[in-house]
Amino acid sequence: MKIIISGVGEVGSHLAKMLSNEYHDTTVIDDDPKRLEEVSSVADVITVEGDCTTFAVLKKAGVRKADLFIAVRPEESTNIISAVLAKQLGARKAIARIDNNEYLEPNNKEMFINMGIDYLFYPEKVAASEVINLLGHTSTTEYVDFSGGKLSLVVFKLDSSASLIDKSLLDVTCDREHLPYRTVAISRNGQTIIPRGNDTFKEGDTIYVITDQESLKEVMAYSGKSNIDVNNMMILGGSRIGVQIANELQNEVNIKLVEYNPEKAYKLAESLESTLIISEDGRNIDSMIEEGMSNMDAFVAVTGRAETNILAALLAKRLGVKKVIAEVENLNYISLAESMGIDTIINKKLVTASNIFRFTMNTDVQAIKYLTGSEAEVLEFIVKPNSPATKNKIRDLEFPRDAIIGGIVRGDKTFIAVGNTEINAYDRVVVFALPSAIARIGKFFG
Repeated sequence: MKIIISGVGEVGSHLAKMLSNEYHDTTVIDDDPKRLEEVSSVADVITVEGDCTTFAVLKKAGVRKADLFIAVRPEESTNIISAVLAKQLGARKAIARIDNNEYLEPNNKEMFINMGIDYLFYPEKVAASEVINLLGHTSTTEYVDFSGGKLSLVVFKLDSSASLIDKSLLDVTCDREHLPYRTVAISRNGQTIIPRGNDTFKEGDTIYVITDQESLKEVMAYSGKSNIDVNNMMILGGSRIGVQIANELQNEVNIKLVEYNPEKAYKLAESLESTLIISEDGRNIDSMIEEGMSNMDAFVAVTGRAETNILAALLAKRLGVKKVIAEVENLNYISLAESMGIDTIINKKLVTASNIFRFTMNTDVQAIKYLTGSEAEVLEFIVKPNSPATKNKIRDLEFPRDAIIGGIVRGDKTFIAVGNTEINAYDRVVVFALPSAIARIGKFFG
């Protein structure tokens, strides 16, 4: 696939790195030669220096033959213009990053489609939706629904109270006639393992489980934790993510939003009528205690500064807040933040990559989610008629060992996948895969 990425800031360079690993023909455009040099040192890409809104630069990048044009510069207007031009010049598909919620309203979205932009994505909105979803499932570190919630992926860390510790996968499921859930991965000491029957759970493991709705409570009981009702919440940072979360939840939850900048805090107080806005420095321990941090059910740190978010989140954990979520944009800090005990890390780069990555796959991928605490991704495929997956039972498919089929949705029925399960055309199949398997698994379902 020939892919052009316009803009190699943090999001663009991360995408370029991911896509070059998938053996795509990738070209990147940027007006900063230093950024182009940096991305070419970590990814196998062709670089084009210049303004992505000019015909000459787009033509030089080969836009006429592009299968996919991705506009991810920080400036929304530049992304829209370059995506429209790319489509008009011959790109088969054009997608653009935006930062205006108004553009995503159905009628407005249609206007952009008519202009030639196939897909608009707003990373901060998706990140805010992830946080809101997690606040409804507080015992998990990540939670992903597939096929309208018929199957779910739940992720949790095993602490000393978890009943799974020192048990193998076979121990947990051996007395089951029909498997109601399946552990598809274990993350241990920075390594992601696709487990087999004799693999044993250890304290500190992060485990990834595919389950149907009926068995969700039973799965969560294994974590040693229970969901809590979030009635009082503190948000640190009046960023776009923080405002989105407050806007969505302020009529259901008592929210305190802490913003360091007094002028910005004043403006937020005018727009968020049911949210209490406090102008304070979130790194000031005395101030945060005084504002009632220890009385919160949940704390969300989304200032845009990873260091501030991590420190504030650690303070919240120390004060006994049950659910703590922090935005960490520096990828190098993620494993460090998780090892410190922060419940959930969100990262806009990974959110964006998940949204865009499905456009690069030839198979019919309904959903794809990059999982923050592991090296892996979870994907939902729709199975095409006569595809290889329909020819044999799962055990005879020669499916890559660095991937695992977790569950299947067939109409209103759900199945947790086992060796003798057969896959039919038009089934929705949820697959957990390490990066080394992504390029190979699509052919089974296409």
